[in-house]
Formats: sequence, structure tokens, C-alpha cells
Amino acid sequence: MKYTNLPNTQLKVSKICLGTMTFGNQNTEEEAHQQLDFAIEKGVNFIDTAEMYAVPADPNTQGLTEKYIGSWLSRSGKRKDVVLASKITGPSRGMTHIREALDFSKKSLEDALHNSLQRLQTDYLDLYQLHWPERAVNIFGVRDYKHAENERWKDNLAEILERLEAFVKEGKIRHIGLSNETPFGVMRYMEAHRKGKLKMVSIQNAYNLLQRRDEVGLTEVLQLENIGYLPYSPLGFGVLTGKYLNGQKPAKARVTLYPNYSRYSSESSQKATAAYLEIAQKHGLSLTQMALAFVNQQSFVTSNIIGATSIEQLSENIGSIDVTLSEEILKEIQSVHEQIPNPAP
Repeated sequence: MKYTNLPNTQLKVSKICLGTMTFGNQNTEEEAHQQLDFAIEKGVNFIDTAEMYAVPADPNTQGLTEKYIGSWLSRSGKRKDVVLASKITGPSRGMTHIREALDFSKKSLEDALHNSLQRLQTDYLDLYQLHWPERAVNIFGVRDYKHAENERWKDNLAEILERLEAFVKEGKIRHIGLSNETPFGVMRYMEAHRKGKLKMVSIQNAYNLLQRRDEVGLTEVLQLENIGYLPYSPLGFGVLTGKYLNGQKPAKARVTLYPNYSRYSSESSQKATAAYLEIAQKHGLSLTQMALAFVNQQSFVTSNIIGATSIEQLSENIGSIDVTLSEEILKEIQSVHEQIPNPAP
């Protein structure tokens, strides 16, 4: 395994982070524990979760992911050996089973954090993240930003930071971060930081061969402001394994089970995926290896959040850390990207 420091912290994190959103839905508690044991054995020390998990969001499974991690931490006694991250749910339709007010008010933050700590059976989180902004942004498959004149969002970022700072002072959070944020949001938090507020140390966004829009503006912010980048969905819901090409619908696979997860399944995404598969096969790699190695190699990436539903998948995903793409492969990837740029917003 390779390691790096999470920027602005003393935390040493593995370059591969274990994403856990399948725990409690596609994976049982026993399977979750097996994945955690396997990942730790392979050198992974970074675990990411969220209060809304398991995915898809469902009142019957909400919180199970954190509970399964908590029971594993209790059983294994490895809390001090891992860097543990979780997230508070942002405003969303259809998730009021979590709490009636889905916002970052003092009451909501207290409720979310304390419930997460209880489920995870820990006294603190190493990283606590805002799962997505309170304001309306173009994320989760929305390509273009369209401003709403009657948008009610209040610029309250400084107040949110003050609330999070209180938890840091209490020892319940060590560091704070963002998720599904835009360059505007990150820079607004940096403005507040320059005025004495706590710094957001990281941002977790979707990033993969089919979704590279953060390279347009956000990666400049990350590198110049020294903010960590934690890409999720590096395989695009499994599309970048190639298993859905030519109309295939493998049993128990995520997009097969949940066809509304079509973000990476457009015609142009399928065309790009097929082109990337040709490159991987030409160079003796699986598409999975190439897609993950591409993310791992980006200079702005701190840790790549991978996920799996089987130990076999998990082994290949973690093993991607040992794959280095040549300049020739990177040029061929770039050629496809220039022809079919960001087909999956």
C-alpha cells in the first residue's frame, strides 16, 4: 500500500480508501466485516461512510452501514489504527426519514454527529464532511448550473464553520471536509478560513474516466489552496469494469438491481467505455485496473475511494495501487477524452 498525509493534518492515510455504502444493502454485516478485515490486511487504513448509507437511501437500511462498521470496530479493537470519515446528509427530497430538517443548522449537526458516533461506537471522527451543499448545485447527473432567481439559500458558511469548530473543540471531530462541492463553494469556505475560521481540509467528489469535470476548475483550487481530494465512484457504478457493455445485465450488479442508477450509462458513456476497454486490453490490463490506476496517478488525488460487493472485486480494486500507467497509455486515454469529454455529468 502507498500512503500520504491528508493535507493540513497529521493524518497518514492510505492512497486507497474503503467506501462502504453497500454495507447494509448489497452486503450483510458478516460480509462487511470480511471486507474490513481484508482491506486492513492489505494496508488500507482509511474508511469512509455516511449517516444516509446504505445506498440506495431507504428508511429500512439507513444507518446500517455505520452500525456494521461500529460492530467491527468493537470486535477488532482497531479504532486507533484507522482514519474514520463520515458525512451529514444535505437537503434532499425523500430523505426525511433521517430527520425532518435536512440542513446544517446547529440542531441538525448535533443530531447527525451524535447518532453517527453512537452507531460507529466511537468517541470521535477523524474527518466529518458535509455530504452536499445546502444551496442548489449541479451535481448527481446534472451537467449545467441553472441559477434559480427565487432560491432561498442564505450565505451561512461562516456560521456552519463555527458550529463544526465547536465539535472540534469538544474532541468529537478532528478535521472537517466537503463533498459534492463546486469551486465557488470551496473558495467561499477558504474566504472564511482566511478570516480565522477552521479550514476544510478535503473535498469528496465523483471522478473517473467518464466524469472529469473537476479538472476544469476545481483541481486548480485544490492544488493552490492545498486541499485534499477524495474521488468517489472511480468505476462509475461499475460501468468502468466493462461488465455492462453490449447490453449485459450481470446478476446482483448495482445497475442491474437499480436501473435508475443510469448516470454512467448513456450512449456516449457506453461508447467511451468501449474505447477505454480497447486501450486496457491492448496493454494487458483489465479495464478496472486501468480506470482505478488513472485516478490513483492524478497529482491532485489524496485517496481513491473504492467500493466492492465481493472480496474478489475488493482485491482487484486495492491491487490497482500497484499498477502504473505508462505515458503511452495516458496519451491514448486523453485521446478518447478529447473525442468524448465528460459524457457522464
